[in-house]
Amino acid sequence: MAQNDGPGAVDGAPEADQSSTMSFTGDFSAQLAALIAGGVSKEEMDSISALPSGSALLIVRRGNNVGARYLLDTDLQIAGRHPNAEIFLDDVTVSRRHAEFTRSGRNFQVRDLGSLNGSYYNGERINQVALSNGGEVQIGKYRLTFYASPLDVGSAATVEQ
Repeated sequence: MAQNDGPGAVDGAPEADQSSTMSFTGDFSAQLAALIAGGVSKEEMDSISALPSGSALLIVRRGNNVGARYLLDTDLQIAGRHPNAEIFLDDVTVSRRHAEFTRSGRNFQVRDLGSLNGSYYNGERINQVALSNGGEVQIGKYRLTFYASPLDVGSAATVEQ
C-alpha cells in the first residue's frame, strides 16, 4: 500500500478531486489504450478493470448476443447450447456441451469437448489451449474475446480512497 502523506495524498502526490480514483501503471495502461482502439466500450473497460484476481471475462464479439459478458470466476464452466450450460450459446453451430473453460490459480484454459464443429483459438482449431489476455475463442459462430483480471496480467492497479 502507498505511503500516506496527508488526507487524500498518496506518495507525495496532491489530493485528488475525486473521492475514489483508479490509476494504472506500466503495461496495463498500454493495454487499456489498445482496448479503446480495438473497440472496447467504456462500460466493457470498466467491467474488465473491476475484475478481481483469479477471474476473467469473455465478451461476445460475434453471434446472436453481441456484447454479452460471461464472468469466469469458478474452476470449471461449460459453454454450449444446453440450457443449463453456464455459458449458454443458442445456435445450431454450437454443440450442447461444446467446450469447457477451466481455471487453475490465475490461469485459464479452454478445451473442446468433442464438438462437431470444433473450437478455435485465435483462428486455429484446438483441443486444449491456455488463454491469453485479448485472445479470441470461437465456438460455433460465436466469437468471444478473453480478458484476464488486470491484477493478473503482470501490472499494478491501485485504488486510492
